[in-house]
Amino acid sequence: MPPAKHAPTEHAAPPTAAGARLQRMRRRVRLGHLGVWGAVAAGPIALAVAVATPSTVVRAAPATTSTAVTPAVPASPAGYATVFLQAWLRSRSEAEDTAQARLAQSLAPGVELPDTSDAQPEPVSVVAVRTAQQADTAWSVTLAAQYADGQLRYYAVPVIADSDGASFTASAAPAVVAGPAPATTAPSPYTVTVPADGAVSSAAGEFLAAYLTGAGEVDRYLAPGVRLSPVVPAPYTSLEARQVSAIEEAATTEKVPADGTKVRVLAQMEARDHAGTWPLAYELTLKARSGRWEVTELHSGRTPSEGARR
Repeated sequence: MPPAKHAPTEHAAPPTAAGARLQRMRRRVRLGHLGVWGAVAAGPIALAVAVATPSTVVRAAPATTSTAVTPAVPASPAGYATVFLQAWLRSRSEAEDTAQARLAQSLAPGVELPDTSDAQPEPVSVVAVRTAQQADTAWSVTLAAQYADGQLRYYAVPVIADSDGASFTASAAPAVVAGPAPATTAPSPYTVTVPADGAVSSAAGEFLAAYLTGAGEVDRYLAPGVRLSPVVPAPYTSLEARQVSAIEEAATTEKVPADGTKVRVLAQMEARDHAGTWPLAYELTLKARSGRWEVTELHSGRTPSEGARR
C-alpha cells in the first residue's frame, strides 16, 4: 500500500515589529467598532460617551461676573451756596416766619439773619463766580449779587460737606469780599484784515446769515461731512458784517486757493431784531474746495498760542 501522502508542513515566518503593530491596530479598530455599535444599541447618550475623545475635551472656565463700581463724585457746593445767599439777602431777623427766612435758616442752622428795614433792596440775581476747596469737606464759595441799580457786591460763603460730599451746610454768615480783578487779555491772533468784498468775507457772512436769520440753508455753506443746525427760532431779522479778520494771509487772496487750504477768521457782525442792533463776534474755520470757501468749524473760544479752537 503506497504510503499516505502528507501535506507539507509550512512553517510560519517569525512576526516582525511592523506586523505586530499592525495586528494591534486591527484589534483596536475591531474593539472600537464593537463599542460604537454597542453604544448605538444602548441609546444616544451612550453613543455620545463612546465617541468622545478625552484628549479633546475642553473645560470652560467658570463665568465670573464683575460689577464695575463707579466712585461717587462729590457735588459742587456752588448751587447750595447760591440758594442760601439769595434767601439770606431777602430775609430779616424780625420776620423769621417768612419763607425766605425759614429757607435760609434750614440751609444754615444757627446763622444769624440780617437786621434790615423793609426798604433794603433785594438782589436781582446771585451767581457763583468762584469755588475753592479748602479741606476735604470745607469749601469757600464766592458769589456776585447784582442789584437793580447796577450795584454788584461779592460775598464769600463757607460751606461744610459730609464725608460723601452729598450734603452741605453753610457754616457761618456770609462775608463781603472784594471782587475778582479783571484778567489780562492776550493779543488777538486775528491780525490780518480780510477785504469786505472778498470771497472769505462773503462766505462767512452768508453762512452766519443762514445760521442766525434763517436766510437760506446752512448746509450749503458747510464742508462735506460737517453737521451744524441753525438757531431755531431765528433770533434776528438781518445780519451785516462789520469786520472780518484772519490769522492766515490766504484769507485775503482774490482767487480761492488750492483745495484743502484752511483759514481761521473772526467775523464781527451787527445783528438786528425788533429791539435794536446787537454786536456779535464769531470765530470760524473755512476750507477751500472746488473754487469756493466752505465752513468746517464754528468755534467757541480761542487761546493765544492756538488761535481759534473748537
